[in-house]
Amino acid sequence: MGLNRKTAVIGSAVLAPFSGDDRSLEEILYEVSQQALKDAGLTMDDIDGIVVGSNDQFDGRAISIMAASGSVGGVDRDILSTPSAGEHAFVMGVLRVASGQYDTHLIVSWSPLEASSLSEAQRLGADPYFHRRLPLDESSAYALQAAALGARSPVAHELAEPICRRGRENGAAAGIDSSAIPTHPAAGHAHWPVKEGMMAAATSGAVALVIASEDHVRERGIECPAWVRGMGWATEAAFLGDRDLAAAEALEEASRRAYEEAGIDDPRSSFDLVELTGITPFQELIAYDALGISRRDDWKADIQSPRFTMSGELPVNPSGGAMALNPVFCTGLMRIEEAARQIRGKAGKHQIDGANLALAHAASGVAMMYQTVIVFGTNAEGGRA
Repeated sequence: MGLNRKTAVIGSAVLAPFSGDDRSLEEILYEVSQQALKDAGLTMDDIDGIVVGSNDQFDGRAISIMAASGSVGGVDRDILSTPSAGEHAFVMGVLRVASGQYDTHLIVSWSPLEASSLSEAQRLGADPYFHRRLPLDESSAYALQAAALGARSPVAHELAEPICRRGRENGAAAGIDSSAIPTHPAAGHAHWPVKEGMMAAATSGAVALVIASEDHVRERGIECPAWVRGMGWATEAAFLGDRDLAAAEALEEASRRAYEEAGIDDPRSSFDLVELTGITPFQELIAYDALGISRRDDWKADIQSPRFTMSGELPVNPSGGAMALNPVFCTGLMRIEEAARQIRGKAGKHQIDGANLALAHAASGVAMMYQTVIVFGTNAEGGRA
C-alpha cells in the first residue's frame, strides 16, 4: 500500500570524514544541517519537524540527542530520535510528512569516533547471555556471515576482490581518497574469511536530508526533487542462530514492499543505478540476490562483465559505497542520500547521465539485521521521465 501523500528529498549534505577536525560534534551537526537547508533553498523557520539517528555508545554519552538538539534546530521544534539506525530516521521522517501533519522535515544522522573502542561498544549492544560472551562485534558477525555464504556459494570467495576493487575505484573517481581517511585505532579487525582490505575502516561522518510534501514542492516551485516512489523496511531476529546468515530474508521482504509500492516488476532491468550497503563484498553479494538485481547463478557473469560498472547497464555504488567510506552508524543513510542526489542531478563527478529511477538499500545491525529499501524517481507517479 502506497503512502497517502507524496514525499520528496529536496536537499542534502554530507560531511565525512571529520576526524581530526578541531570543531566539536555540535558544530559539525550545525554545519551539515545548514548545508542541507541551503541546498533545499530553505531556512530553519521552514522546517516543521526533525528526526535524528544517533548512537549513544558511539557518541560516548547518554541520550546524545539532548546535547545535539540545539545544533540541528530542535529547540522549540518537534524532534524525535531513532537510536536503531540512521536510515530509520529517514523512514520515520517520510511517514510523518506522509501523515499530513507536517510539510517538511530535517533528517540528520552521525557517526563519531568518540568511543574508546567501537568493537567494545558493539559488543555491549549484543545479547547479554550468548552473543556478548563470544564476544560478538560487527567485524566478527561479518565473518560469520561471509563463512556461511562461502559454504553455500563457494564462488563468493572468487568474486570478493573484484567487488572490492570496483568499490574503491568508484570511490576514487568520486573524490574519496581512502588512504587519507582517518580511522579508529580500536574499530575492530577483519576475521577469516574476510581479509584485511576487504572493507573500509570505520570512520566518522554526518549526513542530513531535507524532505517535503508534494504540496510544499509545488508551492515553492522546487526543481528536480527526488520523489520517494516506494519504501520498505524489515528486521530479522537478533539471535544469529535463528537466522540464515547466507541469505537476507528481511531484505527480500523490504524490497518486495518497496517494489510493490513503486510498481517495479523486474528490478534487474528497471533502475538506472543502485546505491547499496555492503560493508564486505559478501554482504554485497547477498544484497544482489535479495534485491533481485543479480541472482546467485548470475553473480559470476554479472560481476566479471561491465554490467555493474559506471558505464554499465546498472551502475552499483557510483559513490564507491561502504567499500570506499564507512561512517558506521550513518553509512546506510548515506546510501539513501547518494541515490537521492543522483536523481536530483547533483552527484558531481560520479553523476549517472539520465538517472530517472534509483534504488537505495541501507543495512545495519549485526549481520545486516535491519534492512531498508527506497525507490527514488524524477516523477512522483509512475514512469521514468
